[in-house]
Amino acid sequence: MKRFCIFLISLVFLSGCVHVISRGVLHEVDREISFAALIKEPDAYQGKVVLLGGVIVKTVNKQEGTLLEIYQSRLDREGRPVDTDVSEGRFLALYQGFLDSEIYKQGRQVTIAGTVQGEQVEPLGEIEYRYPYLLITEIHLWEEKEPVRYEPYPWGPRYDPWDPWGPWGLWGWHSWQYPRHYHRWHH
Repeated sequence: MKRFCIFLISLVFLSGCVHVISRGVLHEVDREISFAALIKEPDAYQGKVVLLGGVIVKTVNKQEGTLLEIYQSRLDREGRPVDTDVSEGRFLALYQGFLDSEIYKQGRQVTIAGTVQGEQVEPLGEIEYRYPYLLITEIHLWEEKEPVRYEPYPWGPRYDPWDPWGPWGLWGWHSWQYPRHYHRWHH
């Protein structure tokens, strides 16, 4: 029974650390290639499979597929982009098929395994930018995170610690919920 419990606990622990890119594709990835090296000399890594992630800047549907412009971010153990306010640059990734630009839109996070095709020079504002150019083998679109809402007070909008009917006031601890005078004084 003890072994079974240990097995069950380890199974639950390991299930949270599963990478979003399939094992077969991950075995092809050359983990020695850093994004800094790739952006410096994309042609030197032509034909290598890399794992990159970041935030979509632009999505363009073309005849040959969907082209994503992505600003790179560091990935965590699962492959999710983290520290998205920090980037070493941008890259282009072509998906040979259709990706809806309303789903794969600006601001969405993606993780991509792809084969380096070299570099592509495109205008970026008033400069010519050298993008590493990938052909996507596998892509994962992350769910959008809902912003966390915080109440302005610890116990909701009706809480006022200095109110005589508040938790330390005349009526005791439970009067903080809906004091009788709240509607008359606070609207």
